[in-house]
Amino acid sequence: MAISPALLLPLLLFTVFLSVSLHHSTADSYSESDSDSETSDLVTELFYLRSQSKSGVIHLNDHIVSRFLTSTKTPRPYSLLIFFDAKHLHSKTELHLQDLHTEFSLLSSSFISNNDASSASSLFFCDVEFKESQNSFALFGVNSLPHIRLVGPNVKNPKDSEQMDQGDFSRMAESMAEFVESRTKLTVGPINRPPMLSTNQIAFLGVILLIWAFFFIKKLLTKDTFLHDWKVWLLGAVFVYFFSVSGAMFNIIRKMPMFLVDRNDPNKLVFFYQGSGMQLGGEGFAVGFLYTIVGLLLGFVTHVLVRVKNRTAQRVVMGVSLVISFWAVRKVVHLDNWKTGYGVHAFWPTSWS
Repeated sequence: MAISPALLLPLLLFTVFLSVSLHHSTADSYSESDSDSETSDLVTELFYLRSQSKSGVIHLNDHIVSRFLTSTKTPRPYSLLIFFDAKHLHSKTELHLQDLHTEFSLLSSSFISNNDASSASSLFFCDVEFKESQNSFALFGVNSLPHIRLVGPNVKNPKDSEQMDQGDFSRMAESMAEFVESRTKLTVGPINRPPMLSTNQIAFLGVILLIWAFFFIKKLLTKDTFLHDWKVWLLGAVFVYFFSVSGAMFNIIRKMPMFLVDRNDPNKLVFFYQGSGMQLGGEGFAVGFLYTIVGLLLGFVTHVLVRVKNRTAQRVVMGVSLVISFWAVRKVVHLDNWKTGYGVHAFWPTSWS
């Protein structure tokens, strides 16, 4: 049966249109498939790199940063939390880089252990070292340490990634976890810190404690222990007083150094830091020493001097004690004024003016 020329042209056009549509549909399908495959390969590779680290922190270099960040299309199916490190600055204790990196590793291992594979594939913890990857530092615009960046799925320019504030380092891994949870909407879970002592060490200390307890109880019954010596209690009370007023607990929690090296003169040491909210170890010991002098003089005047029968000696010692106490308190007030800029002034009665 012959097809008329009037129907041949529409049929031909329909055939061409159908072929072109099928071609584009197939090409788009192949393109989406390739994109999904590439994304899956990136996540798989990140999982592999994570498995090579005991804590799950992936060590980056310029090539890896390019592969997983700058060379990939957004949105990415993952976020990266990057710790910027510099080994040549580990000797500067005031930066606490090693301590912060340890806490960062704890955060990573806790996140992995507290989450299933699907949640763990949304966030990867990484670190990058300055001398190995200076281009990456320049790419993120990092010019000071410590420094942590969160690169979200939609971040195209690394400089637009979100920086962790210094305040988020205050409570170490716990405060870092709060930052991660507030920005990514993921749950980190409890921080799994390793025990201070192993099972064998605890067992050994238990045996030693039992042996020591036997001899201690024997001496306790005969009242022949250091706990029956009043000098031990006196020294203990002075130590607790000094520990309290010197801010030693603050120094231990914050891991503050005893002193800093002057930036303008490396041969000069800085024991007093000008600025509120921070004190060095040496500064705390100096203030604690001054306060302890006042406390010991007060205890001496109220418990020993009152038993002296010579009134002249009492008055002389009392006057010297008052002068020394006034000098010590004045030094502490002067230091506080220098650090904070706030002065302490005396207000006399109006009738005296």
